[in-house]
Amino acid sequence: MSIAAKYEYFQAIYHRYHSALRKEKKIILDEFCNNCNYNRKYAIRLLNSPLETKSITNLSRRGRKKIYDDAILETVLTDIWKATNLPCSKRLKHLIPLWLPFYKKQKISEQIKQKLLKISAATIDRIMASSRSKFSKRGLATTKPGSIIKKKIPIKTDQWDEQQPGFLEADTVAHCGTSMAGMFIHTVNWVDIATQWTEQRATWGKGEIGVLNAVGDMESHLPFPLRGFDSDNGSEFLNWHLVRHFLKRKHPVQFTRSRPYKKNDNAHIENKNWTHIRQYLGYQRFEDPQLVEMLNELYTNEWNLYFNFFNNSFKLIEKKRIKSKIVKKFDPPKTPFQRIIESEFITTETKQQLQRIKDNLDPFELQKQMARKIKAIIKKATNAAA
Repeated sequence: MSIAAKYEYFQAIYHRYHSALRKEKKIILDEFCNNCNYNRKYAIRLLNSPLETKSITNLSRRGRKKIYDDAILETVLTDIWKATNLPCSKRLKHLIPLWLPFYKKQKISEQIKQKLLKISAATIDRIMASSRSKFSKRGLATTKPGSIIKKKIPIKTDQWDEQQPGFLEADTVAHCGTSMAGMFIHTVNWVDIATQWTEQRATWGKGEIGVLNAVGDMESHLPFPLRGFDSDNGSEFLNWHLVRHFLKRKHPVQFTRSRPYKKNDNAHIENKNWTHIRQYLGYQRFEDPQLVEMLNELYTNEWNLYFNFFNNSFKLIEKKRIKSKIVKKFDPPKTPFQRIIESEFITTETKQQLQRIKDNLDPFELQKQMARKIKAIIKKATNAAA
């Protein structure tokens, strides 16, 4: 029965109900509840209230008043979500305060700003349910076993102090397309366990000297000293050049490797290979040597600033088994910059220097410049393959 029909039926029985005897009222009330599917107490309240106070809207379910039904609010949410590369709602909630001050696509009222700052992750999911998209591609594995040098590089056995910045995981991402034949570009990818700070460099192939030069350049750009370096068993890392680079110095770096064929030993960097490389550069083949310079120009500028100052992530802080279940606890999503500011191991001078850099950045502008450069790289790679 429609709301209009319920209202007409209510008007028809209202006076009959009030003039009826007690037994007759019971019959009318039963009939009213059955026909309109009302709760008995609710039906009694309707029939006992003055008729002039009732309208068609009084008989409909009111529900909770909508707070986040503004179209501008949804537009702003979607714009920030796209600019930050489609993060989950829990990450997006913590990114909004970072990105909202720089939003200039359209003018938004103070009321909308306050709603955005108070919005919950569940509400974000509800508003953006129709905009979600899924990724399903997977990359090619290009790790080859190292040589006898493995015996000189120990397997990591959780001996690092993961609360102190400077202990990094490393991997290479192959821009080989669908074929491993010939020469092509690789990206050397680093992530700091404590702060999630990342560095990337492109190399032509993954020869020992090229990777060594990339490693040296990446280390010089870290905002903290390198203390530990962990990689897989690929020959690009397990070589004497890197052994000497890390161990033959005044303050040796702890050089370790993962167990062979145990990909989860490098779970931190495997995750960044997807979120920081594949989602932006895809799986296209990069076989033009000129792209190395273009990629490194991007990696050392907009790319580095965008991911380290305005892109947040979760960090596992506790994992325990309760009977048959593994229960994990994560900290609130934070950017690498925020984790550095909170770290007691980073000097005040370094924190102030990074704060000055951040104060001069606009994340939307960084994202636009990144998109422009990535488009040029993809176009050049496509022309080279044609």
